[in-house]
Amino acid sequence: MESRLRSVTEHVEHVLALVEPLPAVASDLVGADGAVLAEDLYARVSVPPFESAAMDGYAVRLADLPADGAPVTLRVTGDVAAGAGPAAREGIGPGEAVRIMTGAPLPPGADAVVPVEHTSTGRFVAGASRAESAVTLARRPRAHVRAAGEDVTEGELLARAGSVVTAATVGALVASGTVRVPVRRRPLVAVISTGAELVPAGGGLGPGQITDSNGPMLAAAARAAGADVVRPGPVPDDPDALRAALDVAVRASGVDLIVTAGGVSAGAADVVREVLAASALGAGGVTDADVATVAMSPGKPQALARWRGAPWLALPGNPVGAYASFELFVRPAIDRLRGLGGSGEVLLSQGGNAEPAVRAQRYLPGRAYLSLRTATAWSSPAGRLQALPVRVVDGAIEPAGSHHSLAALAGADGLALVPPDVEKVRAGDVVQVLMLR
Repeated sequence: MESRLRSVTEHVEHVLALVEPLPAVASDLVGADGAVLAEDLYARVSVPPFESAAMDGYAVRLADLPADGAPVTLRVTGDVAAGAGPAAREGIGPGEAVRIMTGAPLPPGADAVVPVEHTSTGRFVAGASRAESAVTLARRPRAHVRAAGEDVTEGELLARAGSVVTAATVGALVASGTVRVPVRRRPLVAVISTGAELVPAGGGLGPGQITDSNGPMLAAAARAAGADVVRPGPVPDDPDALRAALDVAVRASGVDLIVTAGGVSAGAADVVREVLAASALGAGGVTDADVATVAMSPGKPQALARWRGAPWLALPGNPVGAYASFELFVRPAIDRLRGLGGSGEVLLSQGGNAEPAVRAQRYLPGRAYLSLRTATAWSSPAGRLQALPVRVVDGAIEPAGSHHSLAALAGADGLALVPPDVEKVRAGDVVQVLMLR
Protein backbone atom coordinates (compact mmCIF):
# COMPACT_ATOMS: atom_id res chain seq x y z
CA MET A 1 0.00 0.00 0.00
CA GLU A 2 1.41 3.40 -1.01
CA SER A 3 2.40 5.71 1.82
CA ARG A 4 1.08 9.28 2.04
CA LEU A 5 2.16 11.37 -0.92
CA ARG A 6 3.99 14.61 -0.25
CA SER A 7 2.41 17.57 -2.02
CA VAL A 8 4.40 19.58 -4.56
CA THR A 9 4.15 22.59 -2.25
CA GLU A 10 5.60 20.63 0.67
CA HIS A 11 8.43 19.26 -1.43
CA VAL A 12 9.41 22.71 -2.68
CA GLU A 13 9.54 23.87 0.93
CA HIS A 14 11.90 20.98 1.75
CA VAL A 15 14.04 21.87 -1.28
CA LEU A 16 14.31 25.54 -0.35
CA ALA A 17 15.27 24.61 3.22
CA LEU A 18 18.43 23.01 1.78
CA VAL A 19 19.81 26.14 0.13
CA GLU A 20 20.74 29.70 1.03
CA PRO A 21 21.70 32.68 -1.16
CA LEU A 22 25.35 32.59 -2.16
CA PRO A 23 27.75 35.24 -0.84
CA ALA A 24 27.96 38.61 -2.57
CA VAL A 25 30.93 39.55 -4.75
CA ALA A 26 31.86 42.91 -6.26
CA SER A 27 31.44 43.10 -10.03
CA ASP A 28 31.97 45.74 -12.68
CA LEU A 29 28.51 46.97 -13.60
CA VAL A 30 29.29 46.72 -17.30
CA GLY A 31 29.30 42.97 -17.70
CA ALA A 32 27.10 42.24 -14.67
CA ASP A 33 23.94 41.83 -16.75
CA GLY A 34 22.04 38.72 -15.69
CA ALA A 35 23.53 38.76 -12.18
CA VAL A 36 21.37 39.28 -9.10
CA LEU A 37 21.95 42.31 -6.89
CA ALA A 38 22.87 41.63 -3.29
CA GLU A 39 22.06 45.13 -2.01
CA ASP A 40 19.68 47.99 -2.75
CA LEU A 41 21.38 50.53 -5.01
CA TYR A 42 20.82 54.29 -4.98
CA ALA A 43 21.73 57.08 -7.39
CA ARG A 44 25.06 58.69 -6.54
CA VAL A 45 24.37 61.78 -8.69
CA SER A 46 21.32 63.35 -10.28
CA VAL A 47 20.52 62.80 -13.96
CA PRO A 48 20.81 65.20 -15.66
CA PRO A 49 23.12 67.01 -13.25
CA PHE A 50 22.19 70.41 -14.71
CA GLU A 51 19.35 72.14 -16.56
CA SER A 52 19.58 71.17 -20.22
CA ALA A 53 17.89 71.60 -23.56
CA ALA A 54 15.36 68.91 -24.50
CA MET A 55 15.36 69.96 -28.19
CA ASP A 56 17.65 71.52 -30.78
CA GLY A 57 16.66 75.15 -31.03
CA TYR A 58 17.16 78.51 -29.34
CA ALA A 59 17.54 79.20 -25.64
CA VAL A 60 15.47 82.26 -24.75
CA ARG A 61 13.99 84.24 -21.87
CA LEU A 62 10.23 83.79 -21.60
CA ALA A 63 10.06 87.42 -20.54
CA ASP A 64 10.99 88.34 -24.14
CA LEU A 65 8.16 86.28 -25.71
CA PRO A 66 4.63 87.73 -25.72
CA ALA A 67 2.13 85.58 -23.85
CA ASP A 68 -0.33 85.81 -26.75
CA GLY A 69 2.06 83.91 -29.06
CA ALA A 70 2.96 86.86 -31.24
CA PRO A 71 6.35 86.35 -32.98
CA VAL A 72 9.35 88.45 -32.03
CA THR A 73 12.84 88.80 -33.47
CA LEU A 74 15.80 88.28 -31.12
CA ARG A 75 19.53 88.73 -31.59
CA VAL A 76 21.46 85.43 -31.80
CA THR A 77 24.51 85.89 -29.60
CA GLY A 78 26.11 82.45 -29.35
CA ASP A 79 26.10 78.67 -29.63
CA VAL A 80 25.94 76.03 -26.89
CA ALA A 81 26.64 72.43 -27.87
CA ALA A 82 26.22 69.32 -25.74
CA GLY A 83 29.24 68.97 -23.49
CA ALA A 84 30.02 72.69 -23.62
CA GLY A 85 32.18 74.09 -20.85
CA PRO A 86 31.43 77.22 -18.79
CA ALA A 87 33.08 79.57 -21.31
CA ALA A 88 30.52 78.58 -23.93
CA ARG A 89 27.61 79.12 -21.58
CA GLU A 90 27.63 82.87 -21.11
CA GLY A 91 24.30 84.19 -19.96
CA ILE A 92 21.73 85.83 -22.24
CA GLY A 93 20.22 89.21 -21.71
CA PRO A 94 17.00 90.93 -22.80
CA GLY A 95 16.26 90.51 -26.49
CA GLU A 96 18.86 87.79 -26.98
CA ALA A 97 18.76 84.13 -28.02
CA VAL A 98 21.43 81.43 -28.13
CA ARG A 99 21.55 78.46 -30.50
CA ILE A 100 21.47 75.33 -28.35
CA MET A 101 21.64 71.61 -29.05
CA THR A 102 19.81 68.78 -27.28
CA GLY A 103 21.49 67.92 -23.98
CA ALA A 104 23.49 71.14 -23.78
CA PRO A 105 23.47 73.09 -20.49
CA LEU A 106 20.93 75.92 -20.43
CA PRO A 107 22.72 79.32 -20.43
CA PRO A 108 22.23 81.50 -17.34
CA GLY A 109 19.19 83.68 -17.73
CA ALA A 110 17.41 81.35 -20.18
CA ASP A 111 14.29 79.55 -19.07
CA ALA A 112 12.94 78.03 -22.30
CA VAL A 113 14.01 76.48 -25.60
CA VAL A 114 12.10 77.09 -28.83
CA PRO A 115 12.65 74.14 -31.26
CA VAL A 116 14.42 75.22 -34.45
CA GLU A 117 11.62 73.89 -36.68
CA HIS A 118 9.28 76.48 -35.12
CA THR A 119 11.57 79.44 -35.91
CA SER A 120 12.54 81.44 -38.97
CA THR A 121 15.72 79.34 -39.27
CA GLY A 122 13.69 76.18 -39.99
CA ARG A 123 16.51 73.72 -39.42
CA PHE A 124 20.17 73.51 -38.51
CA VAL A 125 22.64 72.11 -41.04
CA ALA A 126 24.93 69.47 -39.54
CA GLY A 127 28.51 70.70 -39.41
CA ALA A 128 27.64 74.24 -40.48
CA SER A 129 28.66 77.16 -38.27
CA ARG A 130 26.15 79.72 -37.09
CA ALA A 131 25.23 82.13 -39.89
CA GLU A 132 22.10 83.83 -38.58
CA SER A 133 22.48 86.96 -36.48
CA ALA A 134 18.79 87.08 -35.61
CA VAL A 135 15.89 84.71 -35.34
CA THR A 136 12.14 85.17 -35.35
CA LEU A 137 10.19 82.93 -33.03
CA ALA A 138 7.24 82.79 -30.64
CA ARG A 139 6.30 81.35 -27.27
CA ARG A 140 5.57 77.61 -27.40
CA PRO A 141 3.22 75.59 -25.18
CA ARG A 142 6.18 73.72 -23.67
CA ALA A 143 9.48 75.06 -22.37
CA HIS A 144 11.51 72.09 -23.72
CA VAL A 145 13.88 72.27 -20.77
CA ARG A 146 14.97 69.26 -18.72
CA ALA A 147 15.37 70.20 -15.08
CA ALA A 148 18.35 69.00 -13.10
CA GLY A 149 17.44 65.62 -11.59
CA GLU A 150 14.35 65.29 -13.81
CA ASP A 151 15.30 61.73 -14.74
CA VAL A 152 16.99 60.58 -11.53
CA THR A 153 17.56 62.43 -8.27
CA GLU A 154 20.60 61.86 -6.09
CA GLY A 155 19.80 59.27 -3.42
CA GLU A 156 16.87 57.77 -5.34
CA LEU A 157 16.43 53.98 -5.09
CA LEU A 158 17.17 52.56 -8.54
CA ALA A 159 17.39 48.79 -8.02
CA ARG A 160 16.44 46.50 -5.17
CA ALA A 161 18.38 43.60 -3.74
CA GLY A 162 17.19 40.39 -5.35
CA SER A 163 16.54 41.95 -8.75
CA VAL A 164 18.31 40.87 -11.93
CA VAL A 165 20.70 43.33 -13.55
CA THR A 166 19.22 44.15 -16.96
CA ALA A 167 20.38 46.45 -19.74
CA ALA A 168 18.00 49.11 -18.41
CA THR A 169 19.45 48.67 -14.89
CA VAL A 170 22.96 49.14 -16.26
CA GLY A 171 21.92 52.32 -18.06
CA ALA A 172 20.28 53.89 -15.02
CA LEU A 173 23.07 52.98 -12.60
CA VAL A 174 25.93 54.01 -14.88
CA ALA A 175 24.27 57.35 -15.63
CA SER A 176 23.86 58.02 -11.92
CA GLY A 177 27.47 57.32 -11.00
CA THR A 178 27.69 53.60 -10.16
CA VAL A 179 30.65 51.63 -11.53
CA ARG A 180 30.78 48.44 -9.41
CA VAL A 181 27.90 46.55 -7.84
CA PRO A 182 27.52 43.79 -5.22
CA VAL A 183 25.99 40.72 -6.87
CA ARG A 184 25.45 37.10 -5.87
CA ARG A 185 27.98 34.68 -7.23
CA ARG A 186 26.68 32.56 -10.11
CA PRO A 187 25.84 29.08 -8.76
CA LEU A 188 27.87 26.07 -9.87
CA VAL A 189 25.66 23.01 -10.38
CA ALA A 190 26.76 19.41 -10.92
CA VAL A 191 24.46 17.39 -13.21
CA ILE A 192 24.90 13.62 -13.00
CA SER A 193 22.88 11.00 -14.87
CA THR A 194 22.79 7.46 -13.49
CA GLY A 195 22.14 4.18 -15.26
CA ALA A 196 24.15 1.24 -16.57
CA GLU A 197 22.38 1.64 -19.91
CA LEU A 198 23.53 5.22 -20.51
CA VAL A 199 26.14 6.21 -23.08
CA PRO A 200 27.45 9.80 -23.38
CA ALA A 201 26.12 11.79 -26.33
CA GLY A 202 28.02 10.88 -29.47
CA GLY A 203 29.12 7.48 -28.21
CA GLY A 204 28.36 4.26 -30.02
CA LEU A 205 25.43 2.25 -28.68
CA GLY A 206 25.78 -1.39 -27.76
CA PRO A 207 23.02 -3.88 -27.01
CA GLY A 208 20.57 -2.52 -24.44
CA GLN A 209 22.18 0.91 -24.35
CA ILE A 210 20.66 4.37 -24.88
CA THR A 211 22.12 7.84 -25.16
CA ASP A 212 22.13 9.93 -22.00
CA SER A 213 19.64 12.70 -22.76
CA ASN A 214 18.85 13.74 -19.19
CA GLY A 215 22.37 15.03 -18.51
CA PRO A 216 22.58 17.45 -21.46
CA MET A 217 18.93 18.48 -21.02
CA LEU A 218 19.24 19.30 -17.32
CA ALA A 219 22.60 20.99 -17.86
CA ALA A 220 21.01 23.24 -20.49
CA ALA A 221 18.10 23.98 -18.17
CA ALA A 222 20.48 24.88 -15.32
CA ARG A 223 22.48 27.22 -17.54
CA ALA A 224 19.25 28.86 -18.73
CA ALA A 225 18.28 29.33 -15.08
CA GLY A 226 21.48 31.30 -14.42
CA ALA A 227 23.93 28.64 -13.22
CA ASP A 228 27.24 27.29 -14.43
CA VAL A 229 27.41 23.52 -14.85
CA VAL A 230 29.86 20.64 -14.42
CA ARG A 231 28.98 17.14 -15.59
CA PRO A 232 30.94 14.25 -14.02
CA GLY A 233 28.58 11.58 -15.41
CA PRO A 234 26.86 9.56 -16.60
CA VAL A 235 27.66 6.92 -14.01
CA PRO A 236 26.64 3.25 -13.96
CA ASP A 237 24.40 1.64 -11.37
CA ASP A 238 27.30 1.22 -8.98
CA PRO A 239 27.29 2.89 -5.55
CA ASP A 240 31.07 3.37 -5.54
CA ALA A 241 30.98 4.98 -8.99
CA LEU A 242 28.24 7.37 -7.87
CA ARG A 243 30.10 8.24 -4.67
CA ALA A 244 33.24 8.93 -6.70
CA ALA A 245 31.33 11.21 -9.09
CA LEU A 246 29.79 13.06 -6.16
CA ASP A 247 33.22 13.51 -4.60
CA VAL A 248 34.62 14.91 -7.83
CA ALA A 249 31.75 17.40 -7.96
CA VAL A 250 32.12 18.56 -4.36
CA ARG A 251 35.82 18.23 -3.62
CA ALA A 252 37.34 19.02 -7.01
CA SER A 253 34.77 21.42 -8.45
CA GLY A 254 33.29 22.93 -5.29
CA VAL A 255 29.72 22.86 -6.57
CA ASP A 256 26.89 24.67 -4.82
CA LEU A 257 24.21 22.17 -5.84
CA ILE A 258 24.11 18.57 -7.06
CA VAL A 259 21.35 17.36 -9.39
CA THR A 260 21.11 13.67 -10.26
CA ALA A 261 18.68 12.00 -12.64
CA GLY A 262 17.61 8.38 -12.25
CA GLY A 263 18.17 5.71 -9.65
CA VAL A 264 15.65 7.12 -7.20
CA SER A 265 12.67 4.80 -7.70
CA ALA A 266 12.03 1.40 -6.13
CA GLY A 267 14.01 -0.85 -8.48
CA ALA A 268 16.66 -3.32 -7.37
CA ALA A 269 19.35 -1.34 -9.22
CA ASP A 270 18.33 2.18 -8.16
CA VAL A 271 21.75 3.37 -7.13
CA VAL A 272 20.75 6.73 -5.65
CA ARG A 273 18.40 5.09 -3.18
CA GLU A 274 21.14 2.59 -2.31
CA VAL A 275 23.64 5.35 -1.54
CA LEU A 276 21.05 7.28 0.45
CA ALA A 277 20.05 4.16 2.38
CA ALA A 278 23.66 3.60 3.36
CA SER A 279 23.65 6.95 5.14
CA ALA A 280 21.22 5.55 7.67
CA LEU A 281 23.96 3.12 8.64
CA GLY A 282 26.51 5.91 8.98
CA ALA A 283 28.26 5.13 5.68
CA GLY A 284 29.46 7.61 3.09
CA GLY A 285 29.19 11.38 2.92
CA VAL A 286 25.38 11.63 2.95
CA THR A 287 23.48 13.65 5.53
CA ASP A 288 19.89 14.83 5.75
CA ALA A 289 18.67 12.10 3.39
CA ASP A 290 14.98 12.48 2.57
CA VAL A 291 13.40 10.03 0.11
CA ALA A 292 9.93 11.21 -0.85
CA THR A 293 6.98 10.17 -2.94
CA VAL A 294 5.60 13.41 -4.36
CA ALA A 295 2.04 13.85 -5.57
CA MET A 296 2.92 14.76 -9.15
CA SER A 297 2.86 13.04 -12.53
CA PRO A 298 5.32 12.49 -14.00
CA GLY A 299 8.01 12.83 -11.35
CA LYS A 300 6.64 10.99 -8.34
CA PRO A 301 9.95 9.55 -6.98
CA GLN A 302 12.16 12.30 -5.51
CA ALA A 303 14.92 12.53 -2.92
CA LEU A 304 16.86 15.25 -1.11
CA ALA A 305 20.12 15.06 0.79
CA ARG A 306 23.51 16.67 1.33
CA TRP A 307 26.71 15.14 0.01
CA ARG A 308 29.64 16.34 2.11
CA GLY A 309 27.58 19.44 2.86
CA ALA A 310 26.50 20.25 -0.70
CA PRO A 311 22.71 20.21 -1.32
CA TRP A 312 21.66 17.28 -3.48
CA LEU A 313 18.38 17.04 -5.41
CA ALA A 314 17.71 13.57 -6.85
CA LEU A 315 15.23 13.52 -9.71
CA PRO A 316 13.58 10.59 -11.50
CA GLY A 317 15.06 9.18 -14.68
CA ASN A 318 11.97 9.58 -16.87
CA PRO A 319 13.01 12.52 -19.11
CA VAL A 320 9.70 14.40 -18.94
CA GLY A 321 9.53 13.74 -15.20
CA ALA A 322 13.11 14.94 -14.82
CA TYR A 323 12.36 18.12 -16.75
CA ALA A 324 9.14 18.83 -14.86
CA SER A 325 11.02 18.21 -11.61
CA PHE A 326 13.66 20.69 -12.69
CA GLU A 327 11.06 23.39 -13.31
CA LEU A 328 9.18 22.72 -10.07
CA PHE A 329 12.08 21.99 -7.72
CA VAL A 330 15.55 22.65 -9.12
CA ARG A 331 14.87 26.06 -10.64
CA PRO A 332 13.54 27.44 -7.31
CA ALA A 333 16.69 26.13 -5.60
CA ILE A 334 18.89 27.87 -8.20
CA ASP A 335 16.80 31.03 -7.82
CA ARG A 336 17.44 31.03 -4.08
CA LEU A 337 21.16 30.39 -4.54
CA ARG A 338 21.24 33.36 -6.92
CA GLY A 339 19.46 35.51 -4.33
CA LEU A 340 16.46 36.27 -6.50
CA GLY A 341 13.82 38.35 -4.76
CA GLY A 342 10.61 36.90 -3.37
CA SER A 343 9.83 34.85 -0.31
CA GLY A 344 10.00 31.54 -2.11
CA GLU A 345 6.44 30.86 -1.03
CA VAL A 346 4.76 28.24 -3.16
CA LEU A 347 1.10 28.58 -3.94
CA LEU A 348 -1.07 25.95 -5.56
CA SER A 349 -4.20 27.72 -4.46
CA GLN A 350 -7.85 27.19 -5.18
CA GLY A 351 -9.44 29.99 -7.11
CA GLY A 352 -12.95 29.59 -5.75
CA ASN A 353 -15.63 29.40 -8.41
CA ALA A 354 -13.54 31.00 -11.17
CA GLU A 355 -13.75 27.77 -13.17
CA PRO A 356 -15.87 24.73 -12.37
CA ALA A 357 -13.41 22.01 -13.31
CA VAL A 358 -9.88 23.40 -13.22
CA ARG A 359 -9.15 26.02 -10.58
CA ALA A 360 -6.51 28.68 -10.87
CA GLN A 361 -3.04 27.81 -9.67
CA ARG A 362 0.05 29.84 -9.00
CA TYR A 363 3.59 28.68 -8.55
CA LEU A 364 6.65 30.62 -7.42
CA PRO A 365 6.65 34.42 -7.85
CA GLY A 366 8.32 35.66 -11.00
CA ARG A 367 7.40 32.73 -13.21
CA ALA A 368 5.64 33.22 -16.53
CA TYR A 369 2.13 31.77 -16.37
CA LEU A 370 -0.81 32.03 -18.70
CA SER A 371 -4.38 31.00 -17.99
CA LEU A 372 -5.41 29.26 -21.19
CA ARG A 373 -8.46 27.35 -22.33
CA THR A 374 -8.12 23.77 -23.46
CA ALA A 375 -8.88 22.79 -27.03
CA THR A 376 -9.32 19.11 -26.17
CA ALA A 377 -10.12 16.93 -23.19
CA TRP A 378 -7.68 14.69 -21.35
CA SER A 379 -7.48 12.69 -18.14
CA SER A 380 -5.30 13.48 -15.15
CA PRO A 381 -4.16 11.07 -12.41
CA ALA A 382 -6.19 11.25 -9.24
CA GLY A 383 -4.43 12.78 -6.26
CA ARG A 384 -1.40 14.06 -8.19
CA LEU A 385 -0.49 17.37 -9.79
CA GLN A 386 -0.18 16.69 -13.50
CA ALA A 387 2.63 18.50 -15.34
CA LEU A 388 1.65 17.89 -18.96
CA PRO A 389 3.61 19.22 -21.95
CA VAL A 390 1.18 21.26 -24.05
CA ARG A 391 1.36 23.36 -27.17
CA VAL A 392 -0.62 26.52 -27.89
CA VAL A 393 -2.75 26.37 -31.04
CA ASP A 394 -4.90 29.39 -31.97
CA GLY A 395 -4.81 30.64 -28.38
CA ALA A 396 -5.87 27.33 -26.80
CA ILE A 397 -3.80 24.43 -25.50
CA GLU A 398 -3.67 20.77 -26.34
CA PRO A 399 -1.37 17.95 -25.22
CA ALA A 400 1.90 18.00 -27.17
CA GLY A 401 2.01 14.19 -27.06
CA SER A 402 2.51 11.46 -24.49
CA HIS A 403 3.48 12.79 -21.06
CA HIS A 404 6.49 10.44 -21.17
CA SER A 405 7.64 11.54 -24.64
CA LEU A 406 10.78 13.59 -25.26
CA ALA A 407 9.33 14.59 -28.61
CA ALA A 408 6.30 16.01 -26.79
CA LEU A 409 8.56 17.97 -24.47
CA ALA A 410 10.61 19.31 -27.39
CA GLY A 411 7.45 20.54 -29.10
CA ALA A 412 5.80 21.96 -25.98
CA ASP A 413 5.16 25.64 -25.36
CA GLY A 414 4.56 25.02 -21.67
CA LEU A 415 3.59 22.65 -18.89
CA ALA A 416 -0.09 22.54 -18.01
CA LEU A 417 -0.42 22.18 -14.23
CA VAL A 418 -3.60 20.32 -13.40
CA PRO A 419 -4.55 20.24 -9.68
CA PRO A 420 -4.42 16.91 -7.81
CA ASP A 421 -8.18 16.64 -7.36
CA VAL A 422 -9.05 17.07 -11.06
CA GLU A 423 -9.28 13.74 -12.88
CA LYS A 424 -10.83 14.99 -16.11
CA VAL A 425 -9.90 18.13 -18.00
CA ARG A 426 -12.68 19.08 -20.37
CA ALA A 427 -12.46 21.01 -23.63
CA GLY A 428 -12.98 24.67 -22.79
CA ASP A 429 -11.66 24.45 -19.22
CA VAL A 430 -9.08 27.01 -18.13
CA VAL A 431 -5.71 25.61 -17.03
CA GLN A 432 -2.71 27.44 -15.65
CA VAL A 433 0.28 26.90 -17.95
CA LEU A 434 3.89 27.33 -16.88
CA MET A 435 5.33 28.79 -20.07
CA LEU A 436 8.61 27.36 -21.35
CA ARG A 437 9.06 29.61 -24.39
